[in-house]
Amino acid sequence: MAPLSAGDWQPPARPRRLHGMTRTWIITGVSSGFGRGLAERLLARGDRVAGTVRRLDAVADLTAAHPDTFHVTRLDLTDTARIRAVVDAAHERFGRFDVVVSNAGYGLFGAAEEATDEQVRHVIDTNLLGSIQLIRAALPHLRADGGGRIVQLSSVAGQTAYPGGSLYHATKWAVEGFAEALAAEVAGFGIGVTLVEPGGTGTGFVSGAQITPRLAAYGPTPVGGLHDLFESGHVPTTSDTARVVSAIIDSVDVTPAPRRLPLGSDAWTAMTTSLQARLDDLLTQKDLASSTDI
Repeated sequence: MAPLSAGDWQPPARPRRLHGMTRTWIITGVSSGFGRGLAERLLARGDRVAGTVRRLDAVADLTAAHPDTFHVTRLDLTDTARIRAVVDAAHERFGRFDVVVSNAGYGLFGAAEEATDEQVRHVIDTNLLGSIQLIRAALPHLRADGGGRIVQLSSVAGQTAYPGGSLYHATKWAVEGFAEALAAEVAGFGIGVTLVEPGGTGTGFVSGAQITPRLAAYGPTPVGGLHDLFESGHVPTTSDTARVVSAIIDSVDVTPAPRRLPLGSDAWTAMTTSLQARLDDLLTQKDLASSTDI
């Protein structure tokens, strides 16, 4: 088939927005950051929210203010054996799910060599395995309910890579691959999948991140500079948390589901630069790739 010329290309149809629907959401990590912002906004407009936290007292105000529409359960995502029971109980409480938001997670920064074995295991169990098991537990309910939306919190770190972020990048790049394949697996059931890729946002993410122990050998490298930046407590941010929350909520009204939401000019610039560099490198490998054909 002949390649399309510039004149042959047509833009995709504009997505259709659906408004005025009361929805039921399940959201992990509603005690702070994006999860807290989503829960507050959704409950205020009359939606129902099943949330998970590690400390119930962190959302006592939401429980008191919304006793009929807010259901909260204590859950540590590293306890993967308990995730399905929590999801099932939330579905039984409200009778359906419209949106599943896999939000809970944290950052781990420092060189791969510097991290302890416990740090490596914990970040993978939380950011990757916890997300996978949450979504797997929700899928039977979404199928039975006739469809819905899965929103996976990723990051600009799911499309870029910087020294000192190797283990955090590992979880975000992996969850992006999972979500990409998942979207094709469940599209026939009316289930859409969206990856949210924020840049720097003042959510408390930096203060809640884990930092690896420092090795002197990495002091003169970019990793040493990253340690210094985190120790200063002045990591720059670009996006407004409330606007990110609004963009996530608005994305659920868009059909078909947007595959990705890059949020923040820093995220868009970094991702564009990274993708272009990868494409440029790939194009130089065309002859080599063909040389291994049968």
